[in-house]
Amino acid sequence: MDRLTQEQRSWNMSRIHGKDTSPELAVRRHIHNLGYRYRLGSKLPGKPDLVFPRQRLAVFIHGCYWHRHGCHNTSTPGTNTDFWQSKFDRTVQRDREVESTLHQLGWKTLVLWECDIERDISHATEGLRRLLDESHGRGDVPA
Repeated sequence: MDRLTQEQRSWNMSRIHGKDTSPELAVRRHIHNLGYRYRLGSKLPGKPDLVFPRQRLAVFIHGCYWHRHGCHNTSTPGTNTDFWQSKFDRTVQRDREVESTLHQLGWKTLVLWECDIERDISHATEGLRRLLDESHGRGDVPA
């Protein structure tokens, strides 16, 4: 049994967006402040959140709940469990397929997780910064 009324649930679900989420905006702001430039709105498979065309790098910023990170944010609703589990399984499978397709096309991929971004954005984006520095020939440039 749902604790919320149908109207409350509908309002909550209407607040969930597929792009320009808080973690995405935080990463974009942080990466831009470090001096890196990226593209949005890519037509690449899976529609990466950030694209670095010169480096052929696609970055996905995944929500822990929908993409099943396994952290404290990854729960399964208590009602209609089979439906939700099937939905989550398909999302994870699609993520794998997209990553495989991009690799076959010669792209590198990187996934940043919502909980890591919220906990410490500098630490969460360290791998991205390293990849970008290597491709720019910067070596160990302090952030």
